[in-house]
Amino acid sequence: MEFSSLTAISPIDGRYSSQTSGLTEYFSEFGLIRYRVLVEIRYFLALSNHLLPEFENNKILAGFEESILENFSLEDALEIKEIEKTTNHDVKAVEYFLKEKLNSTKLKE
Repeated sequence: MEFSSLTAISPIDGRYSSQTSGLTEYFSEFGLIRYRVLVEIRYFLALSNHLLPEFENNKILAGFEESILENFSLEDALEIKEIEKTTNHDVKAVEYFLKEKLNSTKLKE
């Protein structure tokens, strides 16, 4: 079935989509995934504040957070959805995605 205002899930994404388009950043699947990434990174940063040897360089972590969130794209969200097909768990897919991203930094260990 083709998408139109009549086939939309609700009037919010159908008839009123032009007025509510600014909300997609927060209420779309993309928005949900992006905020899950944010929560996981902030949790990781909170762990790093406990001065465990594994988290000696908190500045790298802070830069990692900024880099991931500023550059988070539709392709990143699609990558997480692909990982989710294997894990069958949305949050675990975010963790695997971040692990892959961390492997390209000095925090690989």
